[in-house]
Amino acid sequence: MNPGDQVGDFELKDETGTPRRLSDLLANGPVVLFFYPIASSGGCTQEACHFRDLAADFAAAGAQPVGISGDSVLKQSVFATSHSLGYPLLSDEGHEVAKEFGAWRWWLPGGLHTRRQTFVIGQDRRIVAAFASESKFDAHADEALAAVKRHATG
Repeated sequence: MNPGDQVGDFELKDETGTPRRLSDLLANGPVVLFFYPIASSGGCTQEACHFRDLAADFAAAGAQPVGISGDSVLKQSVFATSHSLGYPLLSDEGHEVAKEFGAWRWWLPGGLHTRRQTFVIGQDRRIVAAFASESKFDAHADEALAAVKRHATG
């Protein structure tokens, strides 16, 4: 997926087991969908906590972060609770959404199938911005927030 591409609607369970549909998440403003490899790993924790720490800034810009990985609902729940994340974490155990976004790789051992990628999605379900970095954990939230602010000012 690249800026300008339209995203298909999808539904996945969040960390509480509640089904979440992308179109419903977009009803209140843009969504910053960030894919991460494994809940509770060092880099993923740093990335997720940075999104948490910028939550007020995202809210002020009218957007919300939403995390997504191939982890089970239970693992997502433990991750969200342990770090008081405060935003939805979606369970994509079948990797279908990751595959749609190009955020899946079949060849890595140890469950690291999901690429670390972030997409800012406008309310029209079009990609506003996309970022990828496997090692710059804080950059995803910082770059996404800047993109949300640019998008808001037109």
